[in-house]
Amino acid sequence: MKINKLSIAVVFLSGSMFYAQETKQDTIIKEKKIDGVVIQGSSNKKTETAVLGEQKKAVIQKQAVSAEEISRKGISNVEQGLTKVTGITTVEGRGLFVRGLEERYNYLLINGLGSPSNNPFQKIIALKQFPTDVVGKLNIYKTFNSNLYGDFAGATFDIETLTIDKPFTKVEFSVGVNTLSTFRDNFKVSEGAQGINGYLGLNSRDRRLPNEVRDSRPNTYNFNKSESLNSFKDSWNVDNIKSLPNTSIGFTTVQKVKAGETGNIGFLFSLNQGSKFSYREGANNQYRDNGQIIELSNLLDKKSYVYELESSVLFGTAYKNKGTNINLNAIYLQNSANIIEDFTGFKNFSVEDKRFFRTNQQDVSRFLNLQLTASQKLGERHLFKAGGSYVMNNYSQPDRKIFELTYPQDFRNAAFSYGGNNLIRQYLDVDGRFYASAFGEYSVLLGDKGERKDYPMQLSVGYNGFTDVRKNSYRFIFGTPKGLNTPVNIDVDNIQSTLENSINNDRLFYKEDSDAYSYLSNIYQFVNAGYLNFDYKPNDSWDILIGGRFENDMRIIRYNKPGDATRLNLTNNKNYFLPSLSIKKALNNKNNLRFSVSKTVTRPILIETMPIEYINPDNTTVRGNENISNSENYNIDLKWEYFPTNKEMFAVNLFAKRIDNAIEKSIAPSGNASGVVITFYNADRATLAGVELEGILSLGRISESLNKFTLGANATFMYTDVKRSEEQLKTERPNLPGFTDDQLHKRGLQGAAPYTINADLKYEYKNSKNLSSTLSVVYNVSGSKIYAVGGSGTDNYYEKPFHQLDFVYQNQITKNWNVKLGIQNILNSKYRVELGDNSYYPVKTNGNYALNNYFNGVNFNFTVGYTF
Repeated sequence: MKINKLSIAVVFLSGSMFYAQETKQDTIIKEKKIDGVVIQGSSNKKTETAVLGEQKKAVIQKQAVSAEEISRKGISNVEQGLTKVTGITTVEGRGLFVRGLEERYNYLLINGLGSPSNNPFQKIIALKQFPTDVVGKLNIYKTFNSNLYGDFAGATFDIETLTIDKPFTKVEFSVGVNTLSTFRDNFKVSEGAQGINGYLGLNSRDRRLPNEVRDSRPNTYNFNKSESLNSFKDSWNVDNIKSLPNTSIGFTTVQKVKAGETGNIGFLFSLNQGSKFSYREGANNQYRDNGQIIELSNLLDKKSYVYELESSVLFGTAYKNKGTNINLNAIYLQNSANIIEDFTGFKNFSVEDKRFFRTNQQDVSRFLNLQLTASQKLGERHLFKAGGSYVMNNYSQPDRKIFELTYPQDFRNAAFSYGGNNLIRQYLDVDGRFYASAFGEYSVLLGDKGERKDYPMQLSVGYNGFTDVRKNSYRFIFGTPKGLNTPVNIDVDNIQSTLENSINNDRLFYKEDSDAYSYLSNIYQFVNAGYLNFDYKPNDSWDILIGGRFENDMRIIRYNKPGDATRLNLTNNKNYFLPSLSIKKALNNKNNLRFSVSKTVTRPILIETMPIEYINPDNTTVRGNENISNSENYNIDLKWEYFPTNKEMFAVNLFAKRIDNAIEKSIAPSGNASGVVITFYNADRATLAGVELEGILSLGRISESLNKFTLGANATFMYTDVKRSEEQLKTERPNLPGFTDDQLHKRGLQGAAPYTINADLKYEYKNSKNLSSTLSVVYNVSGSKIYAVGGSGTDNYYEKPFHQLDFVYQNQITKNWNVKLGIQNILNSKYRVELGDNSYYPVKTNGNYALNNYFNGVNFNFTVGYTF
């Protein structure tokens, strides 16, 4: 054969690669002529480079954390992954803050479908429960587009579960120690928390409300002797153990089979289980007006022992054939936290009465999300997408046991009196009775492509919405004295036998004393929206996306006031028109200029609307505000991006927001003159303005010897100002003669940080076998922000900067084996919330301004994985 040319083309288009090469002629006898050969492969769309390219191309401000970056930085859960994005920080169990905005301003999607929270105290799922082994990519939308839910001010997060690209099986085991918590003697856990039932979270079954009252309205039921002894399956005792290292194990397998000539079916199964011991000790104080002088009403030391167990299961199956994609996912998350909290000190200004009280509780959440999504292309121009999900969701604090006594000299022989609030069992249950989410969209490409890559116009019309129904129950059972109430002696760690003896001797019985009406409430949320998007590309350098969303939001709250049989129904039914405009101008192939403007809404967190008074033993009450309103947000962004290479990027983003009816948390004296109440109000208006700076730089630019180093850094600086509502004025206004509202101190938005800084330095090395080793140092901090607005003469309470420095080393030893070493919280900063120094009344606290504080310790974590 005579070969004139062998041609293999090189083109990168939509993730496919074509390689090209030219070879001079040769002659081979009796062979046929071959004019060209094309070899096609697939690129990985989940690499950091691919994700950066997607960010560059998108018309809206969309950032992402790739599967590659998740692995490189040793990120073990979704919450950690999202904190690596500009302007996002996590704050000690209170979720994610975006641009300094509280978590209530965020929204979560899973594979494009809405998802409810599995915790009434948080807006979205506790994302630390979501393991990254099953994550393909984390998408973060910081500007609004009408196909997103209107609940948007900080960001919308979309978790894309792992796509079925190639078969593999992976087993991973992790072990970790904490300098403060691990191998600690006398670590306290509730009796029954360990063992296989505790490990699987099944011990919560023993803590359920007793059968005698479970399915009936409270009626001051008195448990007889037999019932008091036998109806409560969970013990008051605690075990003192040596805390073990934290462990986790994960198994993930992906398999793929052919289906016909061009189709394939994939299967994904992932199982993860982890256990963790945490110990903290620090202040837990309160500050109140005591005759127009701010004094410590509580001065408490708090020790917290948490034994936490997390489980997750994901099953997925997918069918793909040319323009057809069908995906079925089942996601199960369970978290069980067994918590012992010991308090010592005085409360309610009773300085001479030093007390000891203990809380023994379990927080359990179970979340099952079933999803079906599909898309179908018809020719080159038409695309249909649809999906639906059903969620079973429950959060409970079953049998939260609290007992209190005068601080003893001997904790094994302490004097204890029945009666009052000295012996309480609380039962909180937030039952997600029904949640369903759905979307449907039709897109058509219009115009003529000509020589361009894309069609000049795309029109999309669609629907998305959800229904969320919750039943909330909060009940109390008290240990009640019978006959002569004389003190008994107890061992505080082994109180159960003493209580049983008192019951047998007719000195004690249990009695339900829940309010017969206000114990139960129902919250119904219905959101339905239709939207229209029009994307116009007049040429290759302009991209204009205009959208409109019409959203109906109905919230119904059914509840009773304490002691009132009249059932109240609060119905808030509002229609919102939410327009959006995004414009991208590619100045050249390396520079983009973006502009966006939109209107959105913010819905409150569940606890912010629940009409209950959640009571803590330190005289703190969390009170939902059933009259809270949605916020309405007006957003504007202007961003410049520069991409010097496909691995580097620099960006400056100016943004501003006006939030009408901004929701804020406040701490004010309780109405019963004992303790404080944490509640929530709408501000009249909040104004925000800020700048985001971001850069990813290869240090090889500085010196060839540094070409394996990459520096990433981002920072957000923000100014906020709040105009108070009348409700807030009543709470914040001091009782001073002649004081006027314009004398109130100017303040920013609660939860908004004046700055956030994230940075990471990466070193990557590949050996002769192309196996990589990476080292990353990651740092983040956010500025002092208002934790809660103060009231009645006090300044606000401020969450102080918390500096976090982490180190991650990862080494692909062989094709199959990999190891990771992570050191988190190297600086071991103290977490602090403090009273500000600008109260309206004199402050006499001997220099003590700590609302609460504690250290977390340094975490060392080692992980080994094997991939088949």
